[in-house]
Amino acid sequence: MAEVLVYVDHVDGAVRKPTLELLTLARRIGEPVAVHLGPHADEAAKVLAEHGAVKVLAADAPEFAEYLVAPKVDALQAAYDAVSPAAVLLPSSAEGKEIGARLAVRIGSGIITDAVDLEAGDEGPVATQSVFAASYTTKSRVSKGTPVITVKPNSAAPEAAPAAGTVEQLAVTVADSSKGTKIVSRTPRESTGRPDLTEAAIVVSGGRGVNGAENFPVIEALADSLGAAVGASRAAVDAGWYPHTNQVGQTGKSVSPQLYIAAGISGAIQHRAGMQTSKTIVAINKDEEAPIFDLVDYGVVGDLFEVVPALTDEVKTRKG
Repeated sequence: MAEVLVYVDHVDGAVRKPTLELLTLARRIGEPVAVHLGPHADEAAKVLAEHGAVKVLAADAPEFAEYLVAPKVDALQAAYDAVSPAAVLLPSSAEGKEIGARLAVRIGSGIITDAVDLEAGDEGPVATQSVFAASYTTKSRVSKGTPVITVKPNSAAPEAAPAAGTVEQLAVTVADSSKGTKIVSRTPRESTGRPDLTEAAIVVSGGRGVNGAENFPVIEALADSLGAAVGASRAAVDAGWYPHTNQVGQTGKSVSPQLYIAAGISGAIQHRAGMQTSKTIVAINKDEEAPIFDLVDYGVVGDLFEVVPALTDEVKTRKG
């Protein structure tokens, strides 16, 4: 069975959920081979093996942390040369898409970004994508070279499938041309205690209808009761009511959670493009003609300042 490279997204060896999803998808088209760059590969290998990695190619070099993505591309290319895989899978994060694009150029292959599903095909892996602001669903395959595919978080549920997960050291030579941009400082993002927006299983977003930064605690309270991430529409962000890092939409972040709750959001195409692939969508809006209601699974016509607190109280009651 052909091997499939899976780029490991981790924080000091703690494997992030999108990587486990990639391993699940990789097993549909071959045998997953994880590529772990950075420290603590042995610790990460245990989790990777539990989710189907037949082996883990590990490399650690100071250049991975000292420079932007190019040294990681050198490493992934070295893994590609060592394995000759049937496909290369990466998470659809900003870094994952840049690494994937650079790798595709180097190896002369096609690339598919923001896939939401993956299946085996007679002529190679077939990826499902939501395109044109999520107005259409397409199935695509790479017609030249080894497919490089980035996959949106929450596109598949991680499934345990114990495998060997043998750690093998990957020899990597970082080219001088990969050291053109050096990282001179880092500032850790302040933790809110909530899940990462792009990885969360549940997202609660507020829009223009929240009517001010002072009212966003209503949205946060519902999110916290559900263990959810907090999002915001472009209108809310541009008004300064919530940080730009939480913007959901075509010019913000794309999310695909199991449950998306939109409160006070009209449903402009720009916002829909960032959340339309959510599995279940609930909207709360006092305007029954709001475009968001054309998209939802469940809609509540009402004042969010009455509906959202009542929903929060009900969630807390059911949780006991």
